[in-house]
Parts: sequence; C-alpha cells; structure tokens
Amino acid sequence: MKEVLEFNHKKQCGLWLMLIGVVLIISAVLGGRFLVNPFVFLIGYYACFFGVNVNKKLRKKLSQGSISKVQIRMIYISIAALFILMFAIAGPFIPGWHWRQIWLGVLLATAIHFLLWFVVHGPSMIMLGIVCIIIAAVGYMNPGIPLLWIVVADAAVKIDFGVYLFFFSKPSKFGDEAQVSGL
Repeated sequence: MKEVLEFNHKKQCGLWLMLIGVVLIISAVLGGRFLVNPFVFLIGYYACFFGVNVNKKLRKKLSQGSISKVQIRMIYISIAALFILMFAIAGPFIPGWHWRQIWLGVLLATAIHFLLWFVVHGPSMIMLGIVCIIIAAVGYMNPGIPLLWIVVADAAVKIDFGVYLFFFSKPSKFGDEAQVSGL
C-alpha cells in the first residue's frame, strides 16, 4: 500500500508565495541595469525565508497537521533541484551578464521546481508550476516584452496562488485511502 500524503502546510506555503511575489515586484521595479535588482531580491528572499520557513513558532501556528518523512525528504530534493536547475538554465548567461536570460532562467527553474512540491503541498503546486513555466516561456519566445512585465506576471501568479493557499485551501490528502474517500 502506498503512503497517503497529507498536505497540512498550505498556509505556510501560501504566506511564502505572497511574500516572495511582493519581493519579486519590488526587485523588478528597482531593477535598474540588472532588470531585477539581485541585492534587493536576495535580501528580501532570505528575510522571507527565515521569517516564514525557519521560524518554528510561525510554522507551528500555520501548520494544520504533521508532515511525513517522505515530504521532508522531498523538500530537500526540490531545493537541491532548484539550484541545479538555476545553474543549468541561467548559469551559462552569467559570464556575459545577460540579465534577461539570467532572470528568465531563474523564473523557469523556480517554476519547474514547483512541480516537485506536489508531494509537499498538493496538486495546486502542479498548476502553479505550469502557469509559471508558460510565463517564462513567453519571456523567452518574445524578447520584445519587457522583463518587468514577465516578472510582474510571474509574481502576480505566485501572490494569487499564495492567497488561495493561505486563505481558502484546506488540508487535503492524496493516495490510496484519500482516493477511495473521494478527496
């Protein structure tokens, strides 16, 4: 029998997505020659990461149940995959400082890594990943579209999914028992 996955940390993910979306927009607006300001982005990213994902009190408050060992392992795998994907997709453009290609690569890598988060947060992560992949692909295929628009679209989608997960989504299950019960 397969393990039933319980998605009990949607509120934490939702808060993270809303905050990182805001950080992306601010970084893009203040982008300057970098198009997306990497200093603003990294400071905001790490402040939000530690504020939401490392803060045990907040995690406990937002949690709606336990997390399995498989899900914890997938968290680490997906984070490793994110950095590998960023290196593979955006990395080749770093020596020439091709900022548009670098940031599109970061957005695409992030979008792909969301697909792995299905195991931790459920089917909404697949939808988020697909929509963000499409946005990054539009940026690659249409170099005339300002990167600011692409980043704001990506950030808006993250904020929208974050609002859904934080305010409206309920804990759910996936697996043999969950499918039998109709969840």
